[in-house]
Parts: sequence; structure tokens; C-alpha cells
Amino acid sequence: MKEKFNVTGMTCSACVSHVEKAVKSVKGVSEVNVNLLSNSMTVTFENNVTSVDICNAVDKAGYGASPVKNTSEKKPAKNEKEDSTFKSRLIPSCILLVVLMYFSMGHTMLSLPMPAGLDKDPLSIVLIQLILTSVVMIINRKFFISGFKGALHGAPNMDTLVALGSGAAFIYSLSVMFLMNRAAVSGEITVLHEYLHDLYFESSAMILTLITVGKTLEERSKGKTTNAIKSLMALNPEKARVIRNGKEITVETREVEKDDIFIVLPGESIPADGIVLEGESAVNESALTGESLPVDKAEGDRVSAATVNINGFLKCRAERVGSETALSKIIELVESASSTKAPIARIADKVASVFVPSVILIASVTCIVWLIIGESMGGALARAISVLVISCPCALGLATPVAIMVGSGVGAKKGILFKTAAALEETGKTEVAILDKTGTVTEGRPVVTEMICAEGISEKELTEISYALESKSEHPIAKAVCEYAESKVKLSDDIKEFTALPGHGVKAFVNGKMSFAGNASLMAQEHIDISSLRESAEKAATDGKTPLFFASNGRLLGMVSVADSLREDSIDAIYSLKNMGIDVVMLTGDNKRTAKAVSEKISCNGEPLLSACVSDVLPDGKEKAVSILSEKCKTVMVGDGINDAPALTRADIGIAIGSGTDIAIDSADVVLTRSTVSDVCAAIRLSRKVLKNIKENLFWAFFYNCICIPVAAGVLIPFGIKIDPMLAAAAMSLSSFCVVTNALRLNTFDPYSSEKNFSSKKHSLKNGINKDIDYEALLHELIEEAGKGENEMKKTMIIDGMMCMHCAARVTKALDAIDGVKETKIELEAKKAVVTLEKEVGADVLTKAVTDAGYTVVSIE
Repeated sequence: MKEKFNVTGMTCSACVSHVEKAVKSVKGVSEVNVNLLSNSMTVTFENNVTSVDICNAVDKAGYGASPVKNTSEKKPAKNEKEDSTFKSRLIPSCILLVVLMYFSMGHTMLSLPMPAGLDKDPLSIVLIQLILTSVVMIINRKFFISGFKGALHGAPNMDTLVALGSGAAFIYSLSVMFLMNRAAVSGEITVLHEYLHDLYFESSAMILTLITVGKTLEERSKGKTTNAIKSLMALNPEKARVIRNGKEITVETREVEKDDIFIVLPGESIPADGIVLEGESAVNESALTGESLPVDKAEGDRVSAATVNINGFLKCRAERVGSETALSKIIELVESASSTKAPIARIADKVASVFVPSVILIASVTCIVWLIIGESMGGALARAISVLVISCPCALGLATPVAIMVGSGVGAKKGILFKTAAALEETGKTEVAILDKTGTVTEGRPVVTEMICAEGISEKELTEISYALESKSEHPIAKAVCEYAESKVKLSDDIKEFTALPGHGVKAFVNGKMSFAGNASLMAQEHIDISSLRESAEKAATDGKTPLFFASNGRLLGMVSVADSLREDSIDAIYSLKNMGIDVVMLTGDNKRTAKAVSEKISCNGEPLLSACVSDVLPDGKEKAVSILSEKCKTVMVGDGINDAPALTRADIGIAIGSGTDIAIDSADVVLTRSTVSDVCAAIRLSRKVLKNIKENLFWAFFYNCICIPVAAGVLIPFGIKIDPMLAAAAMSLSSFCVVTNALRLNTFDPYSSEKNFSSKKHSLKNGINKDIDYEALLHELIEEAGKGENEMKKTMIIDGMMCMHCAARVTKALDAIDGVKETKIELEAKKAVVTLEKEVGADVLTKAVTDAGYTVVSIE
């Protein structure tokens, strides 16, 4: 069971580590992912564990937790609320700090005049500083409450460091104030004035104020990281027009129920996923697919929530509402990816678990060492406070989640949905892309590519007859012919006695004449001479097309070639993959001839772009191929998410392409809502850019702490470089802000730019980055099996006249004598002969051999 929780009280990566440790200690919890950016936690646990047990574990660790009841209604307003809270603390803190700085440094550093009577009364000045600092500390008491609460629970965090630094400066200044009071009582005026320079009240207040400045900037920037989710949520309309009890009423969108009939006028957003019952319009679906061009919708078409009706009236029936809509699923996926943890984040987690205790230890050692070498207590304490304040565990905790959040949002806007942070990280490491042919590299539906008329037949006549014959058929090839013809001619209304001939074609009376549409064997069976178009048919078959013959009244009308054409962007996308240093392998269940024809088209200046092409591969064969390649390199399998499910699961990363609004594909790690291979390239580029951004953030976080902590401790003081507590606070307050700001740069990244984020490794277009891998040899077994499948074609013949075993023997002998026939098996009762061929043998050759033996061929499949 998996459940999401809101977590309160976390301020840095150390908090994340403590919360994870506390929840993992609950027996029955198998996985915990805590997200500092969204202050949320996703927990996977067994049935014997309850959400109350998990919340109690978090409470005992010093934090708060509560289950998220309904993610679909949850609004990402937390950052705005936090931003407002920090502002309410920041403004009065800054005003008081300015006054405090005037009384502490104005008269000494800037020679500013003091109020009458105070210039010669240092004790009054100190008292004013004490009061102002105390008020600033009260305003920012959250640091002390959270910091000491964490320390008492054995889980010190960033607030602990801030509280210790500010508190130490305050207590030290308080002790100096008592010494000043003693000097005043003793009449040591000179000593009294000297003590003014040992006060650190302003440092105590400055630390709190500057940290609050940094936190305000950080929260504002963190709020921008969720802009993608906010913009998606904003697309959902607040109101919907529904028809209930025969009347049109307006209701809240959340009140729309399944099977409700709703109306959408031009310019309005669609309130639910549904199906069009009435009307026609163009709908802008860019919010879900990233496709800027509107999509035409008519009766029977599906529409999605949050898409915009542009210019027509639509009446629809709701099928998915609320949290079940495609929009809600997309938002859920983006949030899910952001709430999971990328593998690279483990480095920061390990450091974070010991970071705060280590900093406290370093600060203590720093103070002791400076005291030993003769520094004053004030000077030694200043070094220790600087160490405490300058260290920044926040930057470590935010380095990964902010980049994941922004990257996931950028992808969602483009129709690229990463299911987990791990998927977002690993996709960019791809070395080999394995593409399914049908529906991925090709359109996935046949189209008419050429029409050749027999002598004396016009194209109009051929088109009319082909349209009439195929209009009654449900076969995909028939639909392709109809789509081609419907815009050119009118459909005849004189179509009678339509009959489908499985494996051969169709026949019907069209305009009173018996007409046929089908393969060469059907034409031979009906004694229609196709010799004039045989050469064209063979060429079409060699090119991977399906030739379809048409005849009427015993005369050949012509031939139509049908093929599953390449997607417009396939060649460019595969070329881009090669340029990115990624080898491309194509798998297909089609025969070797078709696969070869398609692979030959995928070339650049005559040079093939595919590293290997395997045909006749069943789903389990695709899984085997992916498994073989995954042992050698990082693989991405790209398919439709249904027939390719085993292969998608087996690959390092599975990408489901062209899923539209069906984004809940369990077998895929990445879901692309559009049917374009270019999005595969975009997903890889985006992943690489996000991973690069994470590395930059982690480098900054580690570099900052590794450099600044020693400098704050005073190792460069012999060279005249010293960081006082106020400067340390300023540096710390800006460190996290820098990390978040760097992550926000991802919003400007264009994943479709082919000039960005290429692999730095050397490659050639033929071999990609893995020059040492011979894909043909690696997949030899599969390719060999495919070859066998191609060479050992089988044809089934229905033969009339076979009465006994002697007849069967004669037919077997006749067929076995044909060059290319490997084996013949006779089923006497069914009057059937199953012929296994080693190479292509024409139906006319088989028919002639049987006829010469004294029998009649009824059909060949």
C-alpha cells in the first residue's frame, strides 16, 4: 500500500534524513521518500501498518505529519503561504535591524550623531541594543523553537545551527553587558567604552534577519518551481453547463458526474473527459499534448477536460470526471515524479545525515583552537558563530528535488511525462534506443501510396469500383482505400451480395457487374489475367507495400498499393538520436521484406541510420532482444505500451509513445502523449539537462560548504581574509537561493533544440557511441529465427478431387517437385494441402502443378 503525507517542521536536508529514518523504523514500512521542496512524504507499507502509526513516528522525531486525503483537490498554495509568513517576519525585522545598527555602529563607524544624552551613556546604548535584539529574536522565534526541538529529539537541523549561532552571540553580548555594568560601578569609564566593541547584539539580530531574507527569496523561487502544476490546475474550468431533467443548468465543475450530458460553447474549457454526442468544432489540446494545432472534433470523437473549444458547439457525455480525468492523471504523475527520489540524491542524503552534528563539532573545535592560540573569547566565539551560520544543509537538500520538480513540469507542458525521478535521471543515460516499427517509426495504419490502372481504364473508374467494393469491409486495408477514394468520387448505392473472402479479398455486384478486390491468388482463382501488372505488383511487394488487384465483369481494372508509411519526423528523429550518440535498433513483427524496405528508407545520404533491424519478432522475442541489449548497455525501448508491454518492462527505461490521453500505462517509465519519435529525443535531451542541473546544484552545495566553512573558521586570517558572523549569515542566506534559481533556468530550456545537450563522446552515424558492439552479431539468434520465419512461408491449398491416400501421394509428389517447396502435408478429410516454402513461389505455379496432376485448386491462402 502506498500513501502520501504532508510533513511540517522540515527546514533542511538533515530534517529529511531524520524523518526518513523515523518512518523506516516502523515495522512494515518498505519504502520512504521525503521531499523537502513540497514538504511531503510518500510511504509504501504493509497492511498491518496504519497512517496513524506513520504520523506518530514523525511526531516522535519532532515533526508533524498528516495524510493527504484527496490529491486531485489539493492546491499548491503552500509556498505562497510560506512566502507571506516570511514577509511578515522580514519587514519588522529589517526595520528593527536598521535601528539596531544605528545604535551599535552608527556613532563609531559612520560618525553619526547619537540622541542627546546617549553619547556619554554606553549602558543605555547597550540596553537599547538588548531590547531591539530581543524583539527581533521573538519575531524570528521559529528558528529557536524548531532548532532546539530538533536537537532535543536527537535530530539537529539547519535551524539548530542558526539558533546556536544567534543564541551564542546574544548570550556572549549579555555577559559583556554585565561586565560593563561592573566597570560602571567601579568607575572604570575607559574600560566601559572598550567593552562596547565586544558586543555582538547586532550580529545576533543580523543573522536572523539575513537568514529570513534568504528564506523569503528561497520560498518565492520554490513557488515558481510548481508553476507547471499551477498552470495545469488553472486550466480546469470552475463552472460547467450540464443538462439535468431536460434543463440546462450551471454547476461547479467538481459536481459534474459520470454520464452527465454537458454543453461547451466556443471559447469555453471542457469540464470533463467525454465523448461528443452532437456538434462539430476544433479543440485546442495543447494543455495535454503540447500540440499547438487544434484538433477537429465531431460526433463520436473523444474530448478531454481542460482543453478549449475554439469555434463550434459541442454536446458531450461525461465519461471520466474529477480525479479520473486525463488532466488529473497528468498532475498526479508530475507530483509523483517530484515526490520520488532520484538515485543521484543518495549522495546528498548520506552527507546530510551527519552534516549538522559535524558542523557543531567543527564550530566547537574552532572556538577551542582559537582560545588556545591566544585569541580573546569574543574573537574565538565570532569564528565559531561564523562556522555555525555559514554552513548550509538546505542547499544539499534542495539540489535534487527543485531540478526534478522544474524538469517534470517542463516535460508535462510538452506532453512528456516522467513517472518517477529515477526515470527522469536515467533516460538521459541512454546508449541504445530500441524502436518498435508499427505505430512508432511508422504511422501504424495503412494508406494508399499508388494507383495503377489497367490499359483502357480511367483512374475515376478504378477509384469508383474500389471504393464500392471496400466500403463494406472492415479490414484496415479496405479502410485505407476508402479514405483515399471518398474525397475523389461518390460512393455507388448499387452494391449487392457483398461477400468477404478471408485471406483473399472481397466480391460483390457493383452496378450490376460481378466485381472483385483481392490478392493475386483471388485473381487466378477467378481466371483474371494480371500479367500486365505483375511486374508492378512484385516491385510494390519488394518495397514493403501490399498490392491489391481490382476486377469487374471478368476484366482487370488495375492495382492499388497500400503501405504503412513512415511518420514525417521518423528519419529526422532517428538522425537526431544518432547525433546524440545513441544507437538505434528497430524491431518488428512484420516480415523480412517489409522490414528491409522500411529500414532502407531510414537513411541519410545513402548511409543507413539503423544499427540493426530484426523482423518477424513476436512480443516475447522483443523482450528477448531488449534483454540481450540491456546486458551490454543502457537501453530505452519505445513502443505503444500495449503490444510492447513485456519489452517496455524489460528495458532500462520504457517509453510509451502516442498514448494521447491514456497516460496510465503501467509498463512504461515515460509516457509521451503525442505520436512522434521527436518526443523521444526531447525526453532524452530534457533528462540530460536536468541531470546536468542537479550535478551543478550538488557541486555548488558541496563546494560552498567545503570552501566557506574552513574560511569562516579562520584558516585565511593569516592572509588578511576574515568572515564575520554577519557576512557568514548573508552568504548562507543566498546559497539556497542560488540553488533554486539555477534550477529555475530549466524553464527556459527547449528540449526540441537539436543543437543542445548532445553526447560529448565521439561517434559515427553508423555505429553510434558503442563502436565495439556488433548489433547484428549480438542479435544473430533472433535475426536467424526471423530469417527462418521468412524463408519457411506456408500456404494452405483447398484441393477438390482428392479421394484417397493415392490421390494424396500424387498431389504431394507434384508439389514437392516445385523448386522452393520444402514440405507438403495433406489433410485428406479437409481436402487441404499445407505447403511449406523456402522461398517465394507464385500461386499460379502451385495451381498448375496440382492441375497437371489431375486435381482442381479451389483456393490458396
